[in-house]
Amino acid sequence: MTRELRVVGPVAPEALARAAAATGLATLEEVLRFGFSQRPSWELADVVVQDEYTHDVIVQGPAPAYLVFDTT
Repeated sequence: MTRELRVVGPVAPEALARAAAATGLATLEEVLRFGFSQRPSWELADVVVQDEYTHDVIVQGPAPAYLVFDTT
C-alpha cells in the first residue's frame, strides 16, 4: 500500500521533513509510539469515528502542523 503525505497550507520545510517520517506508520500503535518519541512529543488531538470500520486519527504534529491518519 502506498502512503503519501498531503500538505494543506504552508508548512516549514523542517516540520515537513519530520512529518514525512510518519508516512511509513501502519497502525495506531505505531503512530502513538512514534509521536510520543518526538521532541517535543506529538499529542493525540482527536479520534473521529466515521463508521464502525473507519476512524480519522488527528495528531498535533510538528508545530504548527496537524497530521490526520485515515484508518480502517
